[in-house]
Amino acid sequence: MATTLDIVRGISQAVANAYDGSHDERYTSDGESRKIGLKREEGDSVLESRDVDGFTVRFRGDKLVIMYQSDIKLKEVHANGFENDISNMINNVANYLKKEYKKITGDALTLTKDGDPDILVQSISQRRSYVCGTCEYKIGNMNGTVAVEEGSSSKERLDKITKDWLSYNKNYEIGKGKNYAKNVTRKKEQSK
Repeated sequence: MATTLDIVRGISQAVANAYDGSHDERYTSDGESRKIGLKREEGDSVLESRDVDGFTVRFRGDKLVIMYQSDIKLKEVHANGFENDISNMINNVANYLKKEYKKITGDALTLTKDGDPDILVQSISQRRSYVCGTCEYKIGNMNGTVAVEEGSSSKERLDKITKDWLSYNKNYEIGKGKNYAKNVTRKKEQSK
């Protein structure tokens, strides 16, 4: 059974193996290029203009967030099925991660889609746009990992730490509290 650290390392290595132009020399004799399912893999890299796209991942507790980004033409944004195309690209990345994880670790990776993808389109010029699509996946077998939402919020934790520190410092004044530092050897000042 893989630990949480083993799962994170396996996914991180799968992502590291996905750089543009990477070859799969370890698993095939001819060293064919890795196929992720991105637009940049289509066509000839020397003779044709290539699309600029890629992906990255981040971890949120027991979830994996896949972020796909690409430069696209404005007419593609207005075409029918644009959201489905971006969703399919994110699914291609998830399938690649599962396949590559299996090659690296020998174990299966379970990714369960958690919600619909969020797609953000920003205009670069009158003809080009930038698209960023993110989608969360629940990682299987992440035992002992607490989801971010289940624990106390970071604001609550920060407030508690700050209040504890302030209460400690309030009593720290020389000669006025129990929390007097043990390594201080000077005489206590007398209050007037």
